[in-house]
Amino acid sequence: MDYQHDRTKEFLINYHLIWCSKRRKSVLVDGIKERLEQIIMEVAEEKGMGILNLVINSDHVHLFISANPMVSAHNIVKNFKGRSSRLLR
Repeated sequence: MDYQHDRTKEFLINYHLIWCSKRRKSVLVDGIKERLEQIIMEVAEEKGMGILNLVINSDHVHLFISANPMVSAHNIVKNFKGRSSRLLR
């Protein structure tokens, strides 16, 4: 984990996000797990975040990311969970 540089600042902000499926059902398997990983990678790339570690279990997700300080934590969570929640609809 290296410090990131912007035009006027130097920063190192990492978040460990954890979320689970509704009622902790084991639905994050096989094709759904692969699609979820793809969505998480897409969101991170679009928003300029670096994925440090990603673990998808059958009923929950651990995501360790590096982000810019100009993006608030709740917006980061909103971006990942918002897009991934439409995965099963």
